Amino acid sequence: MGAFFRFDKIRRVELAEVSELVLYHGAIRTMDPSLPLAEAVWLKEGKIALVGSSAKVLAAASPEAERIDLQGRTVLPGFEDAHLHFGEYGLLLQRVDLRGASSLSAALERVRLALREHPKGEWLQGSGWDHNLWPGAKRPSRYDLDQVAPDVPIALRSKDGHSLWVNSLALQLAQISASTPDPPGGQILRDEAGEPTGILVERALGLIVRHIPKPSKALMERALRLALREAARLGVTSIHNCEGPESFAAFQELAANGELTLRVWHMIPLEHLSSALALGLRTGFGNSLLRVGHVKIFADGALGSRTAEMLAPYEGSDSDRGVATLTTEEIYAAVRDAAQGGLACAIHAIGDAANRRVLDVYERVKKEGWTGALRQRIEHVQLLAPEDLPRLAELGVIASMQPVHATQDMEMADRHWGRRARWSYAWRSLLDQGTTLAFGTDCPVESLDPLAGLYAAVTRQRRDGSPPGGWYPEERLSLDEAIYAYTMGSAIASGEEREKGSISPGKWADLVVLSQDIYRGPPEVLLETRVEMTIFAGRVIYRAE
Repeated sequence: MGAFFRFDKIRRVELAEVSELVLYHGAIRTMDPSLPLAEAVWLKEGKIALVGSSAKVLAAASPEAERIDLQGRTVLPGFEDAHLHFGEYGLLLQRVDLRGASSLSAALERVRLALREHPKGEWLQGSGWDHNLWPGAKRPSRYDLDQVAPDVPIALRSKDGHSLWVNSLALQLAQISASTPDPPGGQILRDEAGEPTGILVERALGLIVRHIPKPSKALMERALRLALREAARLGVTSIHNCEGPESFAAFQELAANGELTLRVWHMIPLEHLSSALALGLRTGFGNSLLRVGHVKIFADGALGSRTAEMLAPYEGSDSDRGVATLTTEEIYAAVRDAAQGGLACAIHAIGDAANRRVLDVYERVKKEGWTGALRQRIEHVQLLAPEDLPRLAELGVIASMQPVHATQDMEMADRHWGRRARWSYAWRSLLDQGTTLAFGTDCPVESLDPLAGLYAAVTRQRRDGSPPGGWYPEERLSLDEAIYAYTMGSAIASGEEREKGSISPGKWADLVVLSQDIYRGPPEVLLETRVEMTIFAGRVIYRAE
């Protein structure tokens, strides 16, 4: 007979290799409309065998099954992050982390500390700086870094990933000078004398990045292992990874070794589209652990760097409309070619002009008959013109969005977009039009924690409760809607809704157990909640201490 035990005694029992498990006396939010709320679930051989009342499930389960009394805790489908950079996150855990640095001096102090143990002659890398948070909101320069480290090449990505801050040695190694032209879709920022300031934006980043040695195979695998540990701690059991061949190869290695503890939908960078088409790869190819996903394309830049492409100039400017990283015809050719080869596209679009151009391309390709059953996406969808709001649903385009962006970026949005910000991060408006929302974090741009995203989605407030009532509160979602976007919505975005996304019989047993019932009490309960247990394919991969 399988053991019965209370949830608060779970640490005494080793569950990692349990083949059958029953969770009962819980508040199980299934995200399945046929049975939205249940008390118990039976997990068998990696799949969900039965969902229902505690009495029904306990009576049906095998005598050998372990049984856990949840004592009213919430159980959800495992969270599925629909947009992140997983390998980069793992690498960041080993690099200079500038997230939250409140001033230039604070950022430089972190660089100075990192240099103490940094191997001589190697590039020092890091990310996360945000000059918008610094007094005066002034961009840093190469001369600031030169004061700290004139003899080590340094490359630091901004929080939004669309700007790179380097020192003079890095510019020298990349042979970038006053005479170096801006590449198409990118810009080398310059001072009044025409000299590079040490800030490069959009496609100009490549001028530096190509000179930085790529992570070794061992380093990338270590990065993924570190990130996997954090994902399990936060209840993330599936991801849509926006990276290239290095991380894809490392994921394959971990999968072959039985180390992969989440399901990976791996995107293809646009620069590898021709190779993917030549190989005959199609979106969805792979197995339940690792699949070929969408082709990742960039239409514009980012809000923080003022490179998001706008229909009208930024506030305070007569001409600055951001950066179109690709022309409309270039986007069209890529989407058409991908669709003809069976590959769906996921296109980064922040500004209202970029989103309109992407929608125009998707509409054109669909009318030409190439889209078929492919599920096209827009990544971020941060600002839409009101007349474009219905178009995503009309075209069947999925809105892949990141709730925490709204609360983190709201002051920048107000400053740069003014009244247009009313239609930014418009989750409610899009959902009411019938658009499928797929939520993620854009980690490491934002925290990997899904509970933080849920709080942002239902309140449009920061953790301190600001602003009172929420920023454009008419765009808030209900808790059910937000969780659905983090689970079923993301599964729909990858075409895997028959395998995961809800706690339904026959689907993979990927679940998360929370420390309390998050449906009882105000939204602030989400901030007080932690993941108690993460289950992947019926196996417990994380238990809180």
